[in-house]
Amino acid sequence: MPAEQPLDGYLFDLYRRYIGEPESRTDVYLGFGLFLGGIGLALVALLLFLWSTTLEARSAAYFAWAEPAFALVLISLPLLMLGIVVLLPSDRRVRYASVGGVAVTIAATVGFLYAYPDDWNNYGENYTIEVVATYAVGLSMITASTGASLIAHYLELARASEAVEIEDDDEEDEAESYTDEEIRSDIDSAMEGVELSWGGVEKTEHTRLTFSEDDFADVDVDTTAGTKTVRSTGVDAQVAGLKGLKGGETKTTTSSATVDEQTAKLKELREQRKAEELAEADDSGSLESVATPISSLLDRVRSWLKRN
Repeated sequence: MPAEQPLDGYLFDLYRRYIGEPESRTDVYLGFGLFLGGIGLALVALLLFLWSTTLEARSAAYFAWAEPAFALVLISLPLLMLGIVVLLPSDRRVRYASVGGVAVTIAATVGFLYAYPDDWNNYGENYTIEVVATYAVGLSMITASTGASLIAHYLELARASEAVEIEDDDEEDEAESYTDEEIRSDIDSAMEGVELSWGGVEKTEHTRLTFSEDDFADVDVDTTAGTKTVRSTGVDAQVAGLKGLKGGETKTTTSSATVDEQTAKLKELREQRKAEELAEADDSGSLESVATPISSLLDRVRSWLKRN
């Protein structure tokens, strides 16, 4: 069995734009044919009626143009409405009711052609009421069928829209719900290969510490002394430690000597500084002792020269 060809064409594009996806070619072609045919018959009827108004009223020529104009108008409206019912995805019973209404209006139109103009509008037998009543029944049937088709179509569109929204909400809920195992697995996958360190120091696998020769140039370490742990509780030391953790500044190197050794070295530095100050004071005093006799001798020589 050959594969069904896709429904392509201008009419099918119009159908998709205003109604939906077409189910068959027959509905599209027949529906648009009836709809456009009804509009065409109405335009022809208008032209015939306008031409009849240019002729003498109630003359044979006038009735020859006016009678088909009225008949086409009576047929055009039911055909147009039947085209709407065929185009819409209507129920079969609704379509049957529409076809029945069109049949009744056609029967009324035939009655109009039989009665007009001799037995119409208070002339002759006057079948006006019978023809108009029959036409009204048929037009009511086609109008009710068209309204039912439109309502059913809009309800179907509303249900389809709600179904799409519900599916979107379900997909979003499914996409946003995660179990604890999935979250832990995602975290482990993301942190795989990432090395954490303190203070920006690159992590290494060995336990050795290496320093440059300048780091401990001014530190005198006593290798004979026992190992002691010294913890600083000063504010400066704590601030320096925090800066070292941030990794932005170099941590100050601390001595591993004991507190007694550091105190002794400070005392030695103070005594050395004091001795240097006393030596400078003695040197300045000896210079003054030598300079004073010389200056007095010079003053005596100047005074002797002035007297002589």
